Amino acid sequence: MSIDRRPSVQVCIGPIRVGGGAPVVVQSMTNTDTADIPATTRQVQALARAGSELVRLTVNTAEAAAAVAPIRDRLAALGVNVPLIGDFHFNGHKLLREHPECAQALAKYRINPGNVGRGSKRDPQFAEMIEIACRQQKPVRIGVNWGSLDPEVLTRLMDENSASAQPMDAQHVMREAVVQSALSSAARALELGLPATRIILSAKVSGVQDLIAIYRDLARRCDYPLHLGLTEAGMGSKGIVASTAGMAVLLQQGIGDTIRVSLTPEPDGDRTQEVIVAQEILQTMGLRAFTPQVAACPGCGRTTSTFFQELAQGIQSYLRESMPKWRAEYAGVEEMRVAVMGCVVNGPGESKHANIGISLPGTGERPVAPVYEDGQKTVTLKGERIAEEFQHLVEQYVARRYTRRVSP
Repeated sequence: MSIDRRPSVQVCIGPIRVGGGAPVVVQSMTNTDTADIPATTRQVQALARAGSELVRLTVNTAEAAAAVAPIRDRLAALGVNVPLIGDFHFNGHKLLREHPECAQALAKYRINPGNVGRGSKRDPQFAEMIEIACRQQKPVRIGVNWGSLDPEVLTRLMDENSASAQPMDAQHVMREAVVQSALSSAARALELGLPATRIILSAKVSGVQDLIAIYRDLARRCDYPLHLGLTEAGMGSKGIVASTAGMAVLLQQGIGDTIRVSLTPEPDGDRTQEVIVAQEILQTMGLRAFTPQVAACPGCGRTTSTFFQELAQGIQSYLRESMPKWRAEYAGVEEMRVAVMGCVVNGPGESKHANIGISLPGTGERPVAPVYEDGQKTVTLKGERIAEEFQHLVEQYVARRYTRRVSP
């Protein structure tokens, strides 16, 4: 099924352009207490260093709102200029009103129409947040989540469906409620004066098939940029696989202008993993390039030694750690392809296809490791320092192969 959707509307979030043909943007979210200024500053800095182009913060209390501007100032002093997004639920209208310095420091607001207010409070509280966004000239993401779906919308659609001569199943009605909540809230924001060029929509669910169906429908019915993500994706491989399965289908059809991989972290786990996974989804699909990719064989009975596994892991870590420096110094280095292979079967051929590759000896093979650069064998490594020597060769290749950027 092909949609190939490219929204004509483009939204600017600080220096980042979203939609309108711009590359898909990687977003992440902190899990620190925003009121803890040092901890939140450190985590934002880490996420930005990992490659997050937008970072969202929870703004749920007066203390959190008061901390946003100091966090922004500390980051600026560190040379970190990643745009910050405020995530508001329930009391966002009050926090934005009572903390104008927070409203100004944020680059974008995220509003969940299901959590803006109940009953008679919903419309005026939503309106107040949109009016503040208009005054501050800030874009807004209207982010519907099926875990906090506006009950009035869902109830109305369920009643209409029950009265229909051909009622649909409850799952279909729920999907329609999610889409209608996003579209009607965007229409209301337009009525209140927020330009279309400051509106992004999202409609997050936790089921892969629901995600695909809802975003396809949303993409057909609007021209706004769409923020894409599977909410409550889960932990570890389950969260990674589910997020990739859902988002890859949509991204292939041109649906999705910003993405976030919502992984449940391990206790004391590294929050930057969600950034790395998002980048790898986009890079493996050929949509963006962030860091050199390492091709490594999976291992078999020919590779009973763990040496090539350790070398592959070490090279991958070395490349990612080197990228901030390389990206600043060399144009195009993020597109480099590196191969670390474990035996003679596919090792030389795969290494020749990479920009630079090494073919390590398998079980029973001669204890030598030929290195190939741009398809040509250049040197054969042997001994105990193959890993260090190969990293040095990669460093030399980067300096020789990629154009050094001119300092401003």
